[in-house]
Amino acid sequence: MEQEVKAFMDQVEKRNPHEVEFLQAVQEVAETLVPFISKHKIYAGKKILSRIAEPERLISFRVCWVDDAGETQINRGYRVQMNSAIGPYKGGLRFHPTVNQSVLKFLAFEQVFKNSLTTLPMGGGKGGSDFDPKGKSDDEIMRFCHAFMTELFRHIGPYTDIPAGDIGVGAREIGFLFGMYKKLRNEFTGVLTGKGLSWGGSQIRPEATGYGAVYFTESMFKVKDQTLDEKVVLISGSGNVAIYAAEKCIQLKAKVVTMSDSSGYIYDKDGLDTEKLAFIKELKNIKRGRISAYVKVYPSAVFHPEKSPWSEQCDIAFPCATQNELLEEDARELVKNGCVCVTEGANMPCSIEAVEVLQKAKVLFAPGKASNAGGVATSGLEMTQNALRYKWTRLEVDEKLQEIMRSIHASCVEYGKEDGGYVNYVKGANIAGFVKVADAVIAQGVV
Repeated sequence: MEQEVKAFMDQVEKRNPHEVEFLQAVQEVAETLVPFISKHKIYAGKKILSRIAEPERLISFRVCWVDDAGETQINRGYRVQMNSAIGPYKGGLRFHPTVNQSVLKFLAFEQVFKNSLTTLPMGGGKGGSDFDPKGKSDDEIMRFCHAFMTELFRHIGPYTDIPAGDIGVGAREIGFLFGMYKKLRNEFTGVLTGKGLSWGGSQIRPEATGYGAVYFTESMFKVKDQTLDEKVVLISGSGNVAIYAAEKCIQLKAKVVTMSDSSGYIYDKDGLDTEKLAFIKELKNIKRGRISAYVKVYPSAVFHPEKSPWSEQCDIAFPCATQNELLEEDARELVKNGCVCVTEGANMPCSIEAVEVLQKAKVLFAPGKASNAGGVATSGLEMTQNALRYKWTRLEVDEKLQEIMRSIHASCVEYGKEDGGYVNYVKGANIAGFVKVADAVIAQGVV
């Protein structure tokens, strides 16, 4: 079977040379799906995984805009429309200097499986630009977003492709993007999700990815007849995913002791509470400051510059910052320090080697395509509300989110339970996500 996986990966690498992130994502999926496909005649010989790994459409375009100094700036924009077998393309837009074709293809590929797991009718896509919002004025960001949408609008629509936010694309950017789309198309449709509540947005959307990751973790512990009460939690990042994962952990009486940004991490031995978390929200979302400012207000905490929090003792770790932030040596530290569960809040934040270490030690490991699906699930609920011209309450959306995350967890257990009772959530998520898409691909023929 190793030879079959290698033969498959050799073909993928030949078609996508030097695309490190994309190849990593495909490798992780292939290791569980190639054996599964070979055992099920309905899928064998149809090259379904090869078809899923090839984008249906890959769009690249130039984005020209003028900064506050009157200088013309040039960025590159992308939209990867990966697979539409079960619904219109759905996936976020990322504005960050690291954005390139490989990163977006990896994210779009993951999105196909993630969206399938939600049980909602959504295909997979991803997009963005190498534009960096950091240090830009609101006017500069508005001009860039408007310029970006003057090209993107040709390729999206409520029944074709519905983007959302991601790193660097929050409520402000979604507003600017939506405004230009509406002007260009002269119509008000739910073509973007993550909109403001007064113009088509959904309750819980900013919180959804973080909340969903914690709901998934809660389900993992319920299998062991445990709760999150008094569990010590490490969280990386301080964006929406990290903040709202921390918020839900606090609500469930877990003890969150770390948060971070690109400058380092803070360790608070007393644990975060609602007041401390409110300070971080204001610091990061309004003042756009650095996490190191936390220790000036709460001097019992310690700031560790240019380090990640994975050397601290914990029960649960939530990597919520970016891809490949938790490496093999970090995983070994977590295992040594008693960590029993790692839940990916970001997209592919754990390297393949790190995942192998965690699974070998029988640590509960939740892959991002399952555990961070709460964001896109709530985007799907926003799409439904837009189509109905209706708005659900916060409680209703939260209940639906919890139901979806429990359903995803159940699917992972169904396909991932191994001898001895250990649940391989990577295997479970990959197979559960694949089956729904593969069945649709077969039903629609070679297209």
